[in-house]
Amino acid sequence: MTLFKMKAMSWLHLPKYVQASVLISVGGALFGLDTGTIGPLTTMTQFDKTFGHLSSTVHGLTVSMILIPAAISSFFGGHLANSVGRLKGIALGAAIFGIGGGIEAASVKLGMLLAGRAIKGIGEGLFLSTLVVYITEISPPQSRGTLASIPQFLTTVGVCGGYFICYGTVNIPSSASWRIPFALQAILAYLFMISTLLFLPESPRWLTARGRHAEALLIWDKLGIESTEREKIEERQGNALPSQVQMKDILAVFSKSARRQTGFGVFLMGAQQASGIDGVLYYAPLLFASAGLSSSTASFLASGISALLILLVTIPAFLLADRWGRSTSTIFGGLVQAACMFTMGALYASGSVHSDRGAGRWVVIVLIYVFAMVFSGTWGVCFRVYVSEIQSPETRAGASSLALSANWVVNWIIAFTTPIFLAKSTFGVYFLFGSATLLTAIVCVFWMPETRGRSLEDIDAEFSTRFAGLFDTITKKRFLPILHMRGYICKDSAWVQVQLFAKIAHTPNLDFS
Repeated sequence: MTLFKMKAMSWLHLPKYVQASVLISVGGALFGLDTGTIGPLTTMTQFDKTFGHLSSTVHGLTVSMILIPAAISSFFGGHLANSVGRLKGIALGAAIFGIGGGIEAASVKLGMLLAGRAIKGIGEGLFLSTLVVYITEISPPQSRGTLASIPQFLTTVGVCGGYFICYGTVNIPSSASWRIPFALQAILAYLFMISTLLFLPESPRWLTARGRHAEALLIWDKLGIESTEREKIEERQGNALPSQVQMKDILAVFSKSARRQTGFGVFLMGAQQASGIDGVLYYAPLLFASAGLSSSTASFLASGISALLILLVTIPAFLLADRWGRSTSTIFGGLVQAACMFTMGALYASGSVHSDRGAGRWVVIVLIYVFAMVFSGTWGVCFRVYVSEIQSPETRAGASSLALSANWVVNWIIAFTTPIFLAKSTFGVYFLFGSATLLTAIVCVFWMPETRGRSLEDIDAEFSTRFAGLFDTITKKRFLPILHMRGYICKDSAWVQVQLFAKIAHTPNLDFS
């Protein structure tokens, strides 16, 4: 009892912004539970007795049915959160997710199950698109990376927990074996919705953008954020009009002052899935089987060991999120992942992988685990944090939602096409994933400003300056000599003219009419 009291007291003495970040991150566990259970559930004997044996195409459709609705709803999720508030948007998504989970648990026909997964996807897209946005808006710069990584950490906990829940129910001699995991997800979703509405404060940055400064000040006090951080926000957002965060301003993310951050965020979140991580997670048994392991051994390795290893790697990555720079983590992770993919592709292409002999198959198995672990410790932790950090206050929710929507779309493409690629070529898919990952790392070397330990307002200003500077450099080195050579401008005044043009071009809200 004494130990319990000590733990309870230590939790109560944590800063309020830490408590709020942990509680809102439970949404990540919901996502992880679905990811960790849907594969094992669809291979259970009792599942086959209820719905019949699924062909590979229908199996893939059942697994991926959640992704496209999630992509569509996540695009609108940020704008919904802008209109009604961060917490109400998250709570609505959790409620819809719970409805979908309940339909899944009660399914008697395959069509009913698919409908439940589609509804579940709508809810998942709504709340996942706003989780990290909320955390970045309530956290101080020095701990924002760690706190914003909690949803990813709890996602891995959910994946691991989902596997062991299925392991515990697989021997139940009735349809309860696959219904119980779905029902648990629905119950957890409604508990999450209730706790979000009852125990969490609204984002003070959202309140400030809506002109509700007095309420925002009270919440800053409750969260325990320093006054210097508040002053930067008030200075940046003090003149913001409530209409700037209305639902109707969906296209604001494409405005001249925001499109750089929006485009880069969409690129990063799409590239995260183009690395092939979900191809590895969804189809690991296929990958292991092609390396020569029996199906039962492959299933155990894919579902059990991989989930545990990913969880173990995510723990230090989450704790050290504010020690490593975001760009350093991205570039290092991308290079290691690309090396893993290229090596596996080369082994298959050279005929070095045999199902019954040789070291090649064991090298492939080890590299699959290395790839998954490095991804979880780098790209899996930092990308969503970074994409939310670089957005301006007026478009943070909307741009983050659009980026997550791109993530879902690419996720669906990878999930649906990976088995097709593997059937056509044993090595091509590895070179495809490796090339996408290497390209992302190269882009980030030149285009990814560091954000660790900086205020959101400073990041926004730095990001705009970085791209303006890039424009200046390209113009000076590439276009000025051509214009001068052709006599359109004189040499002495050339750079002055271009600097003036660049300044005008990068001035937000300038009227050229």
